[in-house]
Amino acid sequence: MVHAFVLIDGHPARVADLAAELAAVDGVSEVYSVAGHADIVAVVRVRHHEELAEVVTRRISQLEGVVDTRTLIAFQAYSRKDLDAIWEIGSD
Repeated sequence: MVHAFVLIDGHPARVADLAAELAAVDGVSEVYSVAGHADIVAVVRVRHHEELAEVVTRRISQLEGVVDTRTLIAFQAYSRKDLDAIWEIGSD
């Protein structure tokens, strides 16, 4: 499974509508409006890297109002459960 975070800059007048449209894109599992270095962050989960390219370049980038995207591919996921287990190693 490939997980990626797509930082999206959008036209200000389209950000709210764009977020709703992104949530309906196949492969996009979550969408957040954010402050900082992007207007929106979309979480993409697909099985293969080729699918990631399809989602970002053909589905997300083509939506009206998308100005720019930057994609961060996750190497490994760490949940609170995983982090707690790491700290417990050797504590016996």
